[in-house]
Order: sequence, then C-alpha cells, then structure tokens
Amino acid sequence: MITKDMTIGEVVRNFPDSVGILMSFGMGCVGCPASQAETLEEAAMVHGFEVEELLQALNQ
Repeated sequence: MITKDMTIGEVVRNFPDSVGILMSFGMGCVGCPASQAETLEEAAMVHGFEVEELLQALNQ
C-alpha cells in the first residue's frame, strides 16, 4: 500500500506502474533529484491537489 509519507522516489522504485498516475497529476519530474526526498504529501501541496486523491488513484 502506498502512503502519503512515502517519497516519490520510493513509490517509483517499488511501484513502477505508478509513474503514469503521478504524471497525470502533473508530477512530471518523477525522476528528478528532489523527488527522491519529497513525500507524496509534500508534492501534492506543491502541485495544488489533495494527497488523498492521489493515494486513491495510486492504490487502485
């Protein structure tokens, strides 16, 4: 299960199919260095959407 405390890098490494979903939420920089330390919750805040929406999509 993917949680809001996981980093983008961790999600991409452990769930490769998540890349398309992350990109559909405007997170085009899934491979950039900042994504290795940024949590999903932090990224949602920066990109202006609710982290719960992202988690629902990722965990389907």
